Amino acid sequence: MTINWTEIEKKWRDKWAKSKDFETNPNDKPKKFITVAYPYPNSPQHIGHGRTYTLADVHARFYRMKGYNVLFPMGFHYTGTPVLGMAKRIESGEKEILDGLRNIYHVPEDAIKSFVKPIKIADYFHEEIKSGMIEMGYSIDWRREFTTIVPGYQKFIEWQITTLKEKGRIIQGSHPVGWCPVDQNPVSQHDTMGDVEPKIDDKNFLIKFKLDEFVFPITTLRPETIFGITNLWVNPNTVYKKVSVDNETWIVSEQCAKKLEFFEKKVSVIGEIPGSEIIGKNATNHDGREIPILPADFVEPSMGTGLVMSVPAHAPKDYQALMDLKAKGHELASKLEPIPIIGTEGYGAIPAKDIVEKMGISDQSDDKLEEATKELYLKEFTDGKLNDKCAQFENEKVQFGRDKIRVWLQENNFLEKFPVLENAPVKCRCGAECVVKILNNQWFLNYGDEEWKGLARKCLDEMNILPNNIKTEFVEVIDWLHERACARQQGLGTKLPWDKDWIVESLSDSVIYMAYYTISRFVNDGTVQPENLSKEFFDYVLLDKGDVTQAANSSNLSEDVINTMKKEFQYFYPVDSRHSGRDLVQNHLSFFVLNHVAIFDKKLWPQEIVVNGSVMMDGAKMSKSMGNIIPLRAAIKDHGADPIRLAIISSAELLQDADFNMESVSGIQSKLESLLEECSRLKKGQIGNLQAEDRWILSKTQSKIAEVTEAVEKMRLREALHDILFTFETDLSWYQKRVQAKERGDVSGILHQINSARVAMLSPFAPHVSEEMWEKLGNSELVSKAQWPEYSKDDVDAVSIQAEELLKSTIDDIASILKVTKITPKKIVIYVNSDEIKSKIYRKILSIMVGGQNNMGVVMKELIADPNTADAKKMPDYVQKVIKDLHSESESIKRMKLEAESFDEKEFLKSELSSIGKKEFGVDITVYSKSDDDIYDPKGKARHARPFKPAILIE
Repeated sequence: MTINWTEIEKKWRDKWAKSKDFETNPNDKPKKFITVAYPYPNSPQHIGHGRTYTLADVHARFYRMKGYNVLFPMGFHYTGTPVLGMAKRIESGEKEILDGLRNIYHVPEDAIKSFVKPIKIADYFHEEIKSGMIEMGYSIDWRREFTTIVPGYQKFIEWQITTLKEKGRIIQGSHPVGWCPVDQNPVSQHDTMGDVEPKIDDKNFLIKFKLDEFVFPITTLRPETIFGITNLWVNPNTVYKKVSVDNETWIVSEQCAKKLEFFEKKVSVIGEIPGSEIIGKNATNHDGREIPILPADFVEPSMGTGLVMSVPAHAPKDYQALMDLKAKGHELASKLEPIPIIGTEGYGAIPAKDIVEKMGISDQSDDKLEEATKELYLKEFTDGKLNDKCAQFENEKVQFGRDKIRVWLQENNFLEKFPVLENAPVKCRCGAECVVKILNNQWFLNYGDEEWKGLARKCLDEMNILPNNIKTEFVEVIDWLHERACARQQGLGTKLPWDKDWIVESLSDSVIYMAYYTISRFVNDGTVQPENLSKEFFDYVLLDKGDVTQAANSSNLSEDVINTMKKEFQYFYPVDSRHSGRDLVQNHLSFFVLNHVAIFDKKLWPQEIVVNGSVMMDGAKMSKSMGNIIPLRAAIKDHGADPIRLAIISSAELLQDADFNMESVSGIQSKLESLLEECSRLKKGQIGNLQAEDRWILSKTQSKIAEVTEAVEKMRLREALHDILFTFETDLSWYQKRVQAKERGDVSGILHQINSARVAMLSPFAPHVSEEMWEKLGNSELVSKAQWPEYSKDDVDAVSIQAEELLKSTIDDIASILKVTKITPKKIVIYVNSDEIKSKIYRKILSIMVGGQNNMGVVMKELIADPNTADAKKMPDYVQKVIKDLHSESESIKRMKLEAESFDEKEFLKSELSSIGKKEFGVDITVYSKSDDDIYDPKGKARHARPFKPAILIE
């Protein structure tokens, strides 16, 4: 059956819209509030974007079917500068961006012409993205939609930012920020090309040496190493600048001189000096010691000040560079020896020498130097102690002494902070390379505050994070976060209430917006006007602060309306699950936690965060330059929404990067078409007396329901989808084989029941075609409103599962023997175990292995210790084979065997093997046990039978 995807998907989207299935208000049901990061509309969504939203939609649909009242809303993030930068690039006629709009996203020319106005870009792609979300079948309550520049939301942001300031979470001061020198604005992830969050290393310091009348400044992460400096490095091929910096004259690289201008210093270039003229001179350090200056081509003028200090006892790169110079016979270098200043267990007097030799590093171009540096630096930081060369800091542990030395140098004007971009180069969307700027009198969220960090850590400890192994990334982000600019002077957004020259920064206005979803529908439908949203209103509704009379007086709203909105917030909050991509852990998702714990009571803190990886296309990262970006709506039009949804989900588990390819889409289309065809043939019917295979397939269905339910709850969606589409199919194929062998025609009712459960579980994943299947199965209600199949332990017949596994494995063993021997059978005889001792030993081994043990020695010891199984010591070969048998079985089957009653293998195989055996192999199959008087056993095979592993004779 070929599916017309466009037709089917439109049919069911229209029915959902008509019945308003996804519009939800408070009711008597338990609730789930599921949110996903709202998109920034500066381009259409492509298949990569579709992953996060599809995963969240599966989650929402699943909980609806589980009986929850699910709120799944959507907004659009207009705030910030990306559309400003984009508009400038379009206005200037930049070829790359225009080609992308025309050839990848197929934006009409008249729309492109309007894109010189930033708001036109946002509005156009807002509608484009929303249309794609509707076409993908996302179960969104669109009544709550908003953008971050509508007046109602701006009132909410004014309240949020004011509340943070009142709680002391916003400070004014001088702090380093990522900065666009062209836009003259702080930048964050949304403002940069490739969505890179500028990461500032504020543990980088500048130490001042003297060179004649000049300051000779050098940057370092390890100020404690000043006591071990042997020389300084200068690049002989670089022309350095003489620069007036405040009241001093410095020698630095040209690139450094430009950076200094952003550090609130008065900077002017007054001359230059070639690096070759500096080499051979001596600089003076903090204690007056003269330090020789040596040549080094590896010194990058763009790094730090373009000058480097050398500590060869503790820096592998410096040690190797010095050794290389000595090897060339450099006269000055040959007089220098490393000066050890840190003692570390496991290393000799010169640790850098030890690690360089251990790793077999031969010259300064060796890539292993980076690894050696990281290993030694970490070891010295955690375990190292400063020695007697470090003056008053002798015996200090490095991790504590470093800060004491820094403070001492700073107090004596030998050291300044020199923050750098750790992940440079980072480019603004306008095309300019970002720098670090020290902002004065700027407004900052004080994320460096330890008390605030403590609350965030407590929230993370108590919430569910999926997958759990990403929790460490959140902890690391909270640890390194420091003050973050929360306002800027350009871009779209909300004015800072107390300083209208500033606009609230784009990530600072997108941290608790989930709360606004609970009241936005009242603003959207006109019940409330933006001007009604006073501070007292928000305090009362969202924080339960003040009283309703005060809120009514300040907002000019009736108490009934205010209380209705408050009940809505209190019903839906807190957020039960927050979905986003891994790239937002380092900013938005961590800020989401920090701002919630700063503003709301503990009972309103978020309950869960779900993080997913990105999407690759045929093994490559999606990018315009690779030409492998497929707009989401184009993919839907060509292949259907459901196949795209399933291809995205099936390509990887949650945190893995999904590798999407169109070949998988075609395979999924075929799978869904065959399942729809199957559903079209099935009719509801009475289920009569159950035969062995019926009890088995119904029990397997129950087990599958339990496994799929658990997988979806834990967001192991790839696993769940694989079970629904493929493991079910394997079980049904065996069932059909059994039924056909018996020539039964009375199984329609059973197949209808099983496929109904299967389609219901498929519904959150492939909602459109599942509705079509549900309808073909004869249901008048929508499957999206049906109950999720419930697992019932009482409906699991453990004996039938064991029995059918025995039958399948016996058939497989016969087939394997025939394949190896290549004989045509005339007689097949099966021998089942009838030895009570063997059975007791088998069950004892089973109980030991279910406990997790499968070591032969340990198992044998326990068998011998039990009087009932002590005979096992005479049967080591049998014990070993049983362990091997059980080791190949799933944990669930082993546990089921242990918990269930034993059954008569002989009687079961005699009744069930004949029909399928005859059909599979064309001969009758006879079944004996060793104790049978009439046994036919010419080759003595019966003695080899084990429980669940019959012996086989083929003649």
